Amino acid sequence: MSAMEPDEARRDQLTTAPAATEEDAAPRVETDRSEPGVRRITVRDDAAVRPGGGSD
Repeated sequence: MSAMEPDEARRDQLTTAPAATEEDAAPRVETDRSEPGVRRITVRDDAAVRPGGGSD
């Protein structure tokens, strides 16, 4: 058995639960390494779940 690519392994893990859907595996963050030693993590605008979860 060959090793899965990271994105494929993530999707496989997130869709294994009995009631899981493809939407469960949708990306929620983007990372950027524009400067050496700096990693910026941004929650995507189209993410179904966002941190904070306060009422609108």
